[in-house]
Amino acid sequence: MNYTLQSNAVQRTIHSQNLENRKRGVPMLKHKDHFHGSDLEKIEEIYHIRKEDITSFSANVNPLGISPMLRDTLSKHIDAISTYPDRDYTKLRKSICAYTGAEFDNIIVGNGSTELISLFIQTTQPQKALILGPTYSEYEREIALQGGQTLYYPLKEEDLFQINVEDFCSQLNDSLDLLVLCNPNNPTSTAITRKEMRKILDRAMQYGISVMVDETYEEFTDAGSKISSIPLTNNYNNLIVLRGISKFFAAPGLRLGYAVTGNPDLLKYINTKKNPWTINSLAEIAGCIMFSDKEYIEKTRALITSERNRLYDLLNTWEYVKVYPSCSNFLLVKILREDVTSEMVFDHCIRKGLMIRDCSTFPFLDNSFIRFCVMSPEKNNALMEALRELDL
Repeated sequence: MNYTLQSNAVQRTIHSQNLENRKRGVPMLKHKDHFHGSDLEKIEEIYHIRKEDITSFSANVNPLGISPMLRDTLSKHIDAISTYPDRDYTKLRKSICAYTGAEFDNIIVGNGSTELISLFIQTTQPQKALILGPTYSEYEREIALQGGQTLYYPLKEEDLFQINVEDFCSQLNDSLDLLVLCNPNNPTSTAITRKEMRKILDRAMQYGISVMVDETYEEFTDAGSKISSIPLTNNYNNLIVLRGISKFFAAPGLRLGYAVTGNPDLLKYINTKKNPWTINSLAEIAGCIMFSDKEYIEKTRALITSERNRLYDLLNTWEYVKVYPSCSNFLLVKILREDVTSEMVFDHCIRKGLMIRDCSTFPFLDNSFIRFCVMSPEKNNALMEALRELDL
């Protein structure tokens, strides 16, 4: 099928869908409506689809759900909510210590990594920060709330969105006081190796620049990867590394995150701003279970690696998409059809109960980019079928 015929076929498919949707009173997605993976209530309101009937490929959450061990343990410890948690979260921090290899005294816990990002930026109050683009938007928001300015270092499409470390380091100077790195990066799923991170940290130290590394997706990388910066916290006091349990452990509702830094003054300052007992008793118990659940951790990595590689190989055979190499649990895809936009793909998929991410709101990406996470083989197949209906 040539391009012109395909274009007409796609337009007929979308046009007929739009006519049918208008008959049913379902509005077309407006350009201003962009959805986070947790915005299921908004989807319900606009598309009249029950949130229970939506498979979210946008939230980047582990498709296995919470582990059987965690489910069983929490049900047996429900009475824990009748007592205050340990103010210092000693047992929880020891569990994190065993899981990550971090020094016990270098660990601080919080109400999700989002709280720790906010606390760190409140503490350091950066005037000028540098972040990668495209990346997670919350960094810029928090910096702006503290009156700071954010500059972007654009990752280049021609480099497959991989950072050029030498060029990046050449951009660092004494006008900056904060560097924020999402590693692996969202939405590109590219990563900075530990060796490369050392170069960045050395350069940042020369200019007194603090470095915050968000490792939300690090645990999805292949076992034995050399990505995590936690081992570097003992050697660089300008470094803080953050993680949470929302994505890998499929528990966003528990709101548990942690940070690791070898800077005792920074830990002290953050603790003075942090409210006590921000983690509830059940989340404390859950954390101790999750970080020791080796069977669940290994099963997750095996599933993600297998399905990620399968989807990547499949999409590489399609004529009108470009899929970028991924080291995490999601794939960034570019639509190579001028007559099909990310908005149209989102709209087509959501009406089938499949929620992907329209990436046009990310800086340096346009309406030809979509992102979706790895789910179960059956759900991944359903998404591939939906995309194929658009002749991609």
